[in-house]
Amino acid sequence: MKKAKQAISAFPTEFDEGMTLRDYFAAKAMSAYIAAGPYEDGIAVALFEPEIASMSWAMADAMIRERSK
Repeated sequence: MKKAKQAISAFPTEFDEGMTLRDYFAAKAMSAYIAAGPYEDGIAVALFEPEIASMSWAMADAMIRERSK
């Protein structure tokens, strides 16, 4: 049986454990989706928030899976 991996943190400090690597990957993906999308202003982004968030978490999960191979 495979040993469960501990959650990996991004940018931990002495006083804070930082964000998870999944959070970091999702934030990077979200930024890229917004930059590449046809969004002209904050209102357009707000209309697509659920889709952008869902795609960002899905991309983060895929990156974690590939990293674990």
